[in-house]
Amino acid sequence: MAAKRNRWLVVSVLVVAIGAFLALSLLPLFSGRSPRPGIASTSSTTQTNGALTELEDRARGYELVLEREPDNQTAILGLVEARIQLGDLEGVVEPLEKLSTLNPEVPEYRVLLGQTKQALGDSDGAAEAYREVLTNRPGEMTALQGLVQLLLAQERPQAAIWLLQDTLQTAVQANDLNAGTIDVVSVRLLLGEVYVQQERFEDAVDIYDEAIAQAAEDFRPLLAKALVLRDLEQANEAGSLFAQAEALAPDQYKDQIRQMASSGTAATELDASPAPEVAPASDAAGDESTDGSETAE
Repeated sequence: MAAKRNRWLVVSVLVVAIGAFLALSLLPLFSGRSPRPGIASTSSTTQTNGALTELEDRARGYELVLEREPDNQTAILGLVEARIQLGDLEGVVEPLEKLSTLNPEVPEYRVLLGQTKQALGDSDGAAEAYREVLTNRPGEMTALQGLVQLLLAQERPQAAIWLLQDTLQTAVQANDLNAGTIDVVSVRLLLGEVYVQQERFEDAVDIYDEAIAQAAEDFRPLLAKALVLRDLEQANEAGSLFAQAEALAPDQYKDQIRQMASSGTAATELDASPAPEVAPASDAAGDESTDGSETAE
């Protein structure tokens, strides 16, 4: 049991580490600059070079271990961590592929592999990674969100909508067999965001209303609808919804919601993340697919 707990702790830390790395490093990567720390002075240059040398030595040490023991997961994890800190996205792919193969029951590795390939411009590889996760776990929100974002980047919004509607249909049976398998409210929120991006505001409001009716104690659909109504210049109704969302939200989100309401700040990852302190719903509306658009291959 202790080993299993430790493994999941490592996975959780790795998820945070790679997520932060991707968020902070994509812009310099895409613009052709290294994501390594900047050089502000001779002193900082010396310190930075020393830190980089240490990381490179550490990475090489893990590589030597893996030459002898290719399935040593401690060394694989260490190599991933070192390459993340070195800003080596391409170098993260191979060890993540190995980890996901050795641990098919841990979807986080394959989701992170998809995110990394997507950041590197490998759309086909990213789609394959996300779809492998969703085949076994259709309610894995990070994989679903990654695939939706990929489809939107490919200018295939109808395929993204179809994917989410199909997931809602799947949720009916999946949640009957095992309650909470698919977080229906989160899927609806993601579908609403796709509608907003396509300027289908009435459809977005409708899907948010369904989520509000299903999960009256969840602040997220209230917040999402408030943001849409504010953009549609329905200030009074939006203000009421902002107030309701703030009242229901956990304390760590209240300031952010208040800032959104007062300054016009757009929604962040709150809109599709599972709500803290709110149990996943067990049923879904029988939304019908709009067409047979296929997801990214």
